[in-house]
Amino acid sequence: MVNSFPPTATFTAGNPMTTAINVLGGRLETCCAAPMTGFTRTGKCETGPQDLGRHVICAQVTAEFLAFSKSRGNDLTTPRPEFGFPGLRPGDRWCLCAARWKEALDAEVAPGVLLTATHETALEVVSLEQLKQHALDLN
Repeated sequence: MVNSFPPTATFTAGNPMTTAINVLGGRLETCCAAPMTGFTRTGKCETGPQDLGRHVICAQVTAEFLAFSKSRGNDLTTPRPEFGFPGLRPGDRWCLCAARWKEALDAEVAPGVLLTATHETALEVVSLEQLKQHALDLN
């Protein structure tokens, strides 16, 4: 089976031989472990062929973003215990779909991001400059 992702963007959960890369070119850092985030629920915004939504942008969500996401049909505030999802509150960090973050950017409600915890494949949807304008981890 051929993987359409670049070698550094392969599915990395449980694979110590593969290192996920962030948008700055370094090792992908943990986004959040409480609540546990990421498509793979490792706390990292890892991705792979199974992640059709591309949950690769580590964001610190705001009330404005949560309301925006809910208005678009993705309620991130309501707990879903059957999925082990506690619901998000403003200030929580979460791996967002790159397309949803871009949609929020266009609507001027994009939340801040952690570049060191944002997967490099986010750059296929948004530019590094756009991410940097919302970065929480630049000096």
